Amino acid sequence: MASTLTAPTSVDDRVSRRSLAARLLSRPEVGSLVGAAVILVFFLIVAEPFRSPANIGTVLYQAALIGVMAVPVALLMIGGEFDLSAGVAVTTSGLFAGLFAYQFSVNVWVGILVALVAALAVGAFNGWLLMRTGLPSFLVTLGTFFILQGLNLAITRLLSGQVSSNSISDMDGFESAKAVFASEFSIGSVTVKILVVWWILFVIAGSWVLLKTKIGNWIFAVGGDAAAARAVGVPVKRVKIGLFMTVGAFAWFSGMHLLFTQSSVQSGEGVGKEFIYIIAAVVGGCLLTGGYGSVVGSAIGALIFAMTQLGVVYAGWNADWFKAFLGVMLLLATIVNLMVKRRADLR
Repeated sequence: MASTLTAPTSVDDRVSRRSLAARLLSRPEVGSLVGAAVILVFFLIVAEPFRSPANIGTVLYQAALIGVMAVPVALLMIGGEFDLSAGVAVTTSGLFAGLFAYQFSVNVWVGILVALVAALAVGAFNGWLLMRTGLPSFLVTLGTFFILQGLNLAITRLLSGQVSSNSISDMDGFESAKAVFASEFSIGSVTVKILVVWWILFVIAGSWVLLKTKIGNWIFAVGGDAAAARAVGVPVKRVKIGLFMTVGAFAWFSGMHLLFTQSSVQSGEGVGKEFIYIIAAVVGGCLLTGGYGSVVGSAIGALIFAMTQLGVVYAGWNADWFKAFLGVMLLLATIVNLMVKRRADLR
């Protein structure tokens, strides 16, 4: 019987399957997931109150307070831009809704909708000015930060005679709005804030948009190389303005949670929160240079922040060291994210 020889076949590099390790390394959130697991185990060991099942709701709520805003901030960073006004924009939205409803004696839902329009307008202004002038988003939004901070303080003091907005707890529509933005429910011994549910939904929606839609491809493209993206037909201007408006919309939502949790808003709140949102996004895998990142990663970054913040308290340590830890965490995350991306690109 004649034997047949089979010629060796070569596999085209363009269609070869990457190893499991390479595919895992290509995911921006892998590093943050490992970090979250390490921090969880560490505080479970050193902080006894951290082991209480009731602590789950507290950790998730603290994470949601950051994570809701980390979603649009991560999308914006993947698109290659920053928004340093995001923290005070949350306060502006809450103040705007509360002051408008109180001063005009209207249903609080009217104030909520007017505040949404204002928040979208601020985001659109940031995006328009960025594209119109070509200035770095750092400078554009830093200017907006100071404008909003000044308006928050000046207008609140002018209208209410104090540094906080008037209480709207007895106004029409307050209870229904609170049910949407600031209610809570229990699952066994765990109290879950409605913000946690919204946060999870926002992360799912943001991940779907980023990974499964044409808009997501556009976001990666404009963050990686805006000129090349424009050359192949990506509407760079609309994408970037849309991303800034998305930040505005989420700032509005966070502002409504703030307002309906307290029934009034302190005009000086929000300063410094923008850096926390950026840290959550960077720890979660976003590169400061744009074009790379993950919405799920930003959620893990927010969870890391919450676990560390509460873990330090539960362990009885000096909380003065917490900000130093944040700085170290940001530097390490930036270095690790860059190394992971480079290794993944080489495989």
